[in-house]
Amino acid sequence: MSPLPTGKGMYFEEFEIGQKIVTTGRTITESDIVTFAGLSGDYNQIHTDAEFSRNTIFGQRVAHGLLGLSIASGLAMRTGMLEGTVLAFREIAEWKFSRPVMIADTIHVVLTVVETKAVPRLGGGNITITLEVKNQRNETAMKGTWLVLVASQPSS
Repeated sequence: MSPLPTGKGMYFEEFEIGQKIVTTGRTITESDIVTFAGLSGDYNQIHTDAEFSRNTIFGQRVAHGLLGLSIASGLAMRTGMLEGTVLAFREIAEWKFSRPVMIADTIHVVLTVVETKAVPRLGGGNITITLEVKNQRNETAMKGTWLVLVASQPSS
């Protein structure tokens, strides 16, 4: 694991291919699911109806896939690696939902830098990061790739 700078995000030049960062965990609550349903308008019964969900292959309500993705984004930001240095979130690619996230699951994210590409005209560079969202049993619930534009170090 690479140490993170304190008090600021990482600049483009500080990212290294192969660098791994593991986030803290976050437990998914019923309130998270209800709030996300209200925010998104997705009241699908698999998420919001305990009786309906009891008779599905999961046997209980599951979190929205996009809720898991959103929480993963928040966990990534909590690392501080992009605090004040990210210029734009540019792309989500090859995102796959492999396993359901249930109420009371605790998820964390393993981020791995796989590519860096300078884009001087935009004042930084693109960082391609793979993300694996894992539950408390270290099973991968979802994974994919993000492309973010990160600022270059200021000239001194």
